[in-house]
Order: sequence, then structure tokens, then C-alpha cells
Amino acid sequence: MRRIVLSLALLTVMALPACTTASGGGEPQTASAASPEAASAEPAKAAPAPIASLVRQVEIPYEQFTLDNGLRVIVHEDRKAPVVAVSVWYNVGSKDEPAGKTGFAHLFEHLMFNGSENSPGDYFEPLAEIGATDYNGTTWFDRTNYFETVPRPALDRILFLESDRMGHLLGAVTQEKLTNQIGVVQNEKRQGDNEPFGLVEYAQLEALFPKGHPYNHSTIGSMADLDKASLADVKAWFRERYGPNNSVLVIAGDVSAAEARPLVEKYFGDIPRGPVNRPAEADVPTLPAPKTQLMHDRVANTRLYRNWAVPGLLSPDMVTLDVAAGVLGGLASSRLDNELVRKDQSAVRVSASLQPFHRISMFEITVDVKPGVDADGVARRLDQILADYIANGPTEDEVQRFVTNDVAGRIRGLESVGGFGGKAVALAEGALYANDPEYYRKQLLAYARTTPAEVKAAMQKWLTRPVYALRVDPGEREAYEEAAGSRGTAASQRPRYYWQPQPGEKPMAPLPFVADDAAGAGGGAAAAQPAKAPARPLPPLGTIENLDFPDVERARLSNGIPIVYARRQAVPVVRIAVEFDAGVAADPANALGTQVLTLRLLEEGTTSRNSIQIAEEQERLGADVSPSASLDRTAIQLTALTPNLGPSLDLLSDVIRNPAFDPGEVDRIRAQQLAQISQELTQPSGLASRTLPVALYGPGSPYGRSPSGNGDPAVVARLTRDDLIRFHQTWIRPDNATIFVVGDLPLAEIVPQLEARFGNWTAPAVPKGSKDFAAAPAAPKPRIILVDRPQSPQSLIAAGYVLPVRGTDDPFLLRAANEVLGGDFLSRINMDLRETKGWSYGSGSAVSLREHQVPFVINAPVQADKTGPAVKAIMDDIGAFTTRQGVTATELQRVINGNTRELAGQFETSDDVLGALRSNALYRRPDNYWETIAERYRGLTAAQLDQAARQMIDPKKLVWVVVGDATKVGPQLNGLGLPVEVVKPAAAPTSAATPAAQ
Repeated sequence: MRRIVLSLALLTVMALPACTTASGGGEPQTASAASPEAASAEPAKAAPAPIASLVRQVEIPYEQFTLDNGLRVIVHEDRKAPVVAVSVWYNVGSKDEPAGKTGFAHLFEHLMFNGSENSPGDYFEPLAEIGATDYNGTTWFDRTNYFETVPRPALDRILFLESDRMGHLLGAVTQEKLTNQIGVVQNEKRQGDNEPFGLVEYAQLEALFPKGHPYNHSTIGSMADLDKASLADVKAWFRERYGPNNSVLVIAGDVSAAEARPLVEKYFGDIPRGPVNRPAEADVPTLPAPKTQLMHDRVANTRLYRNWAVPGLLSPDMVTLDVAAGVLGGLASSRLDNELVRKDQSAVRVSASLQPFHRISMFEITVDVKPGVDADGVARRLDQILADYIANGPTEDEVQRFVTNDVAGRIRGLESVGGFGGKAVALAEGALYANDPEYYRKQLLAYARTTPAEVKAAMQKWLTRPVYALRVDPGEREAYEEAAGSRGTAASQRPRYYWQPQPGEKPMAPLPFVADDAAGAGGGAAAAQPAKAPARPLPPLGTIENLDFPDVERARLSNGIPIVYARRQAVPVVRIAVEFDAGVAADPANALGTQVLTLRLLEEGTTSRNSIQIAEEQERLGADVSPSASLDRTAIQLTALTPNLGPSLDLLSDVIRNPAFDPGEVDRIRAQQLAQISQELTQPSGLASRTLPVALYGPGSPYGRSPSGNGDPAVVARLTRDDLIRFHQTWIRPDNATIFVVGDLPLAEIVPQLEARFGNWTAPAVPKGSKDFAAAPAAPKPRIILVDRPQSPQSLIAAGYVLPVRGTDDPFLLRAANEVLGGDFLSRINMDLRETKGWSYGSGSAVSLREHQVPFVINAPVQADKTGPAVKAIMDDIGAFTTRQGVTATELQRVINGNTRELAGQFETSDDVLGALRSNALYRRPDNYWETIAERYRGLTAAQLDQAARQMIDPKKLVWVVVGDATKVGPQLNGLGLPVEVVKPAAAPTSAATPAAQ
């Protein structure tokens, strides 16, 4: 299913005549339009670049050395930005845990964020001080890692910090910290378990792997084992496994090996070797017979699973099985998509994927059955398709499309030096698992050489073994394992936000909640007193220069469409956003869901291409066309490999300008949208997002609707093809468009290509759309709306009210003040609910930017038995902050340091720059906005932030929404001084819509 929202030869194109640029300060300048000659000079059609040529040019040069204590160090030099990524990978994961100690690897990852002997207190404090970005910690079956991207002058400091928690940690680990982090981890477990299908992973691991197998239990662990973790246990766990000789350190970015080596020796060289942790061996198990299982969950539709345990990362069969999964259910044009979603229309979503691990991998197929369709019949059809596929294998074209798509994604990901998937990760994984930092390259070459015969042989070898077939039906959940105590819990999920960010805006402000891998879990933090006097001085921080944002250039097509451009040359990729002044707010109040249905249909057929052809063409080109919408803007984005830019633009133009809105496709996508609405009505975040905006803005406001845009099921069921055409003509049109571009080509080579595809686009006769924000939202009615969601181990607390502020007002002071209150990991709300009380995995507040009426919002998932006390705690935190306990000197400095020193890392990639171009336009900012922001932060005072908070933030105006089990939560909310309204979620659509008259 396609989503709606992962040095090469350049094309030769005609140059643009003289084009002025706008860079730095001042109002942006507009370039002269392209000449008629350029306008008519369409680039020659080009075939996609051969896969082999793309793969050959993916290279991450590096140097490596090993310290006397066994620490392996890899250095990659990349001078594109003044930042350095540091990534430490420990050769220990949950597969190394003995019976009775599940979850220990991940629990210790949390503890390693709680300070060390020479850097006591929360590790997020020094990370914020140096302006770290992309920082996190994760645990999975095979490894634990910590990573951050820092300004180059902070390299000494971050190497000191990483070395201190490697070699000088245990003196700072206390029983108080352990108790707190057990609570946080249990809340992390609850948060994931609380999601629809959140309990499936436990069943899968138990079924696929026999008891005692290293992969039999989840990384998050069991409540019971976490309950009984002792201080002696966790300290022994560290001593046995976290020595330098069990670690890989990767440093990538604005540094050479010659510069890095003396620093590494200085900070890591004195750490003694530890015992050698030999990762647990693990055979690939085969079930003795097919196993079927039925589960029930509070879900919207039946989901079918097919699972096998298959070979791990180092097996030659891993690549061929990954290709097999991609062709079957990973591509937009996959076998399962074409057969079950497009042809049979018996499923609304399908997938097939390979999750590779060190010793084993897991091959998984999922099918979401269309509501009202016989699930048994779909299961039989699924097994027929699978049997035919295994017997006959994929075609050459299918293999090539998957490989091209996969390689293109890897090329885009390698623009980052660090983070979750940048160059440091590629080098570290190869070194840790294969003893070869260049293993990524060998894998890419293996993908490029893969043949259909090899894929078929791998499937016949591994997928003809007995299958584990799981079915999850809607219904009441089975009994849930709770913690013995009342400390807290959640699972391996990144926190979900019910306020969708605008382009360039971070969700809920910076909030660097420690997120996790798909089966892993994230790190923690807790303030604590020093365990002992510092023995090693903290190294000084070098001077961090102001941001040098890329120069912004402008041009205009012959029909008047503006182009906003910035050049980034790190990778051969061009990113384009054709943006329209529409967004979810453009939906008519009486026709919610129209825009999303319109956008979803853009890729489902044009006047010259059907949906399969569009999907296949993207895959052959390694391109990604993605319609998306925020509350204020609609965009159709293209990410293209530079050698394939021409044909990728042809596809983008066709999708935007010539949608067919075929009646059959309208009915099919309508059914999928209705299924998504049903899913929203089972999710805590979906229920909150359908309740709070209406309560804050009113149902008639353009902002009084869920930011998902999925809309009203009754409306979606009756929308006609004519309705969608009308919406497209009203909003998706040239006189409502701006084209934003970031890429490695000069603007003079970009404009003629855009002119050839969009320059002759004329506006339709219907009037252009407009949104009405004239009416102010009604005065808030403070109350608690309790949305009853039975069997919820956790409650989602959401709250907010509308501020007398517009996003175009640039509420700089208020947003800075909110960082102290709730907009950062170290903020008061998060530290109170997570680190002091242990009731939440992550909570916060935001001044959430909108073009027009800006809301102040709160997001706090908490354990169910602490819901009422958590609401009271948030009220108290806000009340104290806005009265007697204003911003401290330490908090002020943290805001200043974090927001000035992180700028280089904040705009490391072309995608980051594209987001900034779009947000600057949305909020009417000058092109040099991000180059001036540092001085504005440096000029802040505590008094300014206190005044801004006290003028604008008022806890008495908050409207609260609590999504949870009313029988458990309701009594806790009494006595808070607010009326409580208990509501039941709207009934989900139970069957596909009747086709509307066309």
C-alpha cells in the first residue's frame, strides 16, 4: 500500500538565462521568469540509471584502529556540515539475557542515561548543553547502541561523556535510579501494549522459537522479571558485558582519523578490558507442524499473519528472502497489493517484510481484511497466492524494481552521518555483526546481482516449512500481565502526537523522547546527586559558530508558479514539494474527508497511467511520489535520484495534473479510508485527535477536525467522483501552488525541467478555494471529556486551549518558555511524570504552530491507575510555572544552549532544508530566519520568558480529554474541580461503503 503523508553522472539540460538569487537577510527576491526558449525545451526522456552503476558508487570511506583495551574505532570523514556523529555499539542485546532476567539489556540502556561517576545527573542535560541532535539509545535482540550528532567543537565533550558511561558508570547507579527506571520501562511497555495489535509480538516469538531459544522473548521483557530486578543483578549484568572489547565506536563527520585518534585514546584508553561477551548462538528453528492461533483484540478489522523463522544477517539467503518479501508485499505494486487490494478488493492493507537479526530473521506477511468480507476466504486466497509465488518465483522486472527502490532508499539515508540510519550505522552494523565495516557494500552488490531463480530457490527452501498462522479478530482482549507494583509502564513505540506538525516543525516541540527500534526500546534519564567527587574534569567546549543556512534562490515559471530553491550536494538526490494553500483546513465543514480521499486517488490512476503503472514506474526509477497534508498546506512531494530526475518529474506532473478519479478506484480507496477511520476509533491517539480539536475550536472551524484528515465516515461513504474533481479543481491548481526544491543540481538546470512539466498548466474556470478563519473560537469550557476505552492499561491525557496568537506572529518567546514547561525531555512536566513519579514513558506540552489560531496542547500517556493524580500533577506543574516558580538560570541557559548549538545538526540533510523552506513560507519568515535565530536566543532573559508564559498560559482554561478505561479512570477524576463528561467512541464503519452514484 502506498502511504499518504525513506558522485553520479548528472543529466544534461539547457541552462536558464540570468537568474538572481536571494540569500541571507532581507526579504526574498524574485527571479525573472524562464525564457520562452527554456520553457519549450523539454529534456529528452531518459531511461532509469542501471542498478549496478548506482550500487558501485555507494561508498563510505573510513579508517579504523583498535585500542590496547580492545575498543574498535572506525572514522569516516564527511565535511559537508560542521557536525560529527558519534555512535557506540555494544555487543549485547536481549538474546543474551538468561531466563528470569528478560528486559535487562534494555533496562540497563535506560540506566546508562542516568549519569555516570564524572557526569552525574541526567545525560540529556550535557547533551542539550552542547547542542546534540539525532541523539538516542536503543536496544534490540542483538545489540545496544547510543548515538548523537554534535557540533564539531563539542567532539571532546561527547567522547568524554560516552567514555564515562562505558568505564565509570557503576558508582552512579543507585537503587533510587533503578526503581525509577523500572517504572519508566514498565510504562514504556504499557504504551506499546495499549495499541491495537500491541500484544501480537509476544505471541509470535513464543510460537516461532522454543522455550530457551535466545529470540523467544521480547526485548522489552516481562513485567514480572522487571519487578524483581535487583541492584546487584543489573550491576553484574554491566560488568560482564559492557567492556570496550565488546564495543564498536564509530565517529563520522567533520573530523579525520588523525584528529580523532588522540581524542579516543585520551578518553577511552584507560578503560580496562572486560569479560568477552560471546553473543548467544541460535539455530533457525523449524516448527514440527503448521501452527494456527486465534487472538482477540480491540481492533477495527481482522488481521491475518503468516510467519517463519529464517536465516540471519550473515546468510546469503537473507538478501534473496528480503527481495522475496519486497516483491510479495513490500512494493506499492506488490503481488499482494495487486491481487488482494486492487483486484479482489478483499483487503485494505497488506505487507510482507523480512526483519533481519544477527542469528535469525523473521519473515512476516500481514493482511488486513476488509470489513464485511469473509476472513476465512481471504486466508485461503492469501495461501493460494503465496503457493503460486513460491512455486514460480518473481519476474526479472519485479526483482529489479525492488532492488532499485531499496538502493534508492539507502542512498537517501546515507546523507546523514548519524541518527537511526546514517553512515555511522552502516559501518557499525557491519563491524559488529560481520567483522567488516564494508559489509553494507557487499550486501548492496548482492542485491544488485540477485536473480529470480535465486529468490525462488530461497523461498522453496525456507517458506515451504511449517508456517505459524495467526489471526487477530475484533473482540475483548485476553488477560493482561500487569506489574506487581504501581511504578509505571509502556512498550517499544515512539510517542504518538495527536497534533500533526507543520512542514519544518518538530512534533510537540523538541521532545527528544528516547525512541526504540521496531522490536526494541529506548533509553531513559533521571536527575541524581553525584555519587562521588569528579575524578575526571569535563573537557571545555569549543566555539560553535552560527549557522550558515544554504543560500535561497528564486525563480518563477512562465505561468507564474514561484520556485524556492536551495542547493545541497551531499547525495545525488533532488527533493521537490509542489505545495498548495489547502491542507486539512480546506475540507468543507460538512464534507470532512474529501481532501484525503482526493489525495489518495492521485497515485491511483491518471488519464494515461493506471495505479499499477504509477507504482511500477516509481520503483523502476527509485523515486517516491508522496501526497500529504498538514492542517494548513497540501503537498505532493517527489524524492528522485538525480540521474532519473527527468522521468521522475514526468510522473510527478502527471499525478498532479491529470488524475483520472476512475469510479472503480474511487470505491476501492473509499473503502480503505473507511477502514482507516475504523482503526483511528480503536487507537488512543486517534480517539484523542477526534475529540480535542472539536472541543477547542468548535465543529465549524477549519481547525476543528482531526489532523489525520480521514474525516466523517458518513461523508466519505457518499462522496462522488464529481466531488473529488471539484475539490481538485478548487485547490490543486497552478495559481494556488509554490514549488520548493532542494537538490544537487544548479537552479539553472532545475527550472527548465520544471517549466517543461508545469509551465503550461493553466487554472480551471472554477474559483480558487479559500478558508475562513474570521470567527474566533468560542470561549473555552474547562472540563474533562473521558473517552471510554475498556481494557486500557494506560490512559492518554490530552488537553489544550486556543491562544490569542497566530503562527505568522512568530510566538518566539512563548515557545521558548514552553520548552522549560513541557517542550523538551528535561522539561518540568516530563521530568515530573516520568523521572520523579515514574508514571509515564514521556509527556509534554507544546505551543503548536498553525498559520492562524495557535493552540497550547498537552500530551501525557500515563499508567491507568495514576490518571487522576497525573492530571492533578500537570495542573500543579503549570500553575507553579506561571506564578511562583518561574524560569531558573539553569533552565534559561539550557534553552539558549540547545537552540543555538543544535542548528548545524538540525539542517544536516536536504530533507531538513526543504522543511525549513516550507515552514519559512508558511509563517511568512525571511529566508535568513534560521541564521538570525541564534542571536535571538542569546538575548533571552528569564523575565521575558516568565512574562510570556504568565500572559498566555492559563491552566484554568484547559479542556481535558482522557482516553482510558472509564471504570478504572472515572473515580480518579472526581475531586479535580472540573465536570466530567463520559463519552463512548463513535461506532466504526462495519462494512465497505455502498458505491456512490457517479
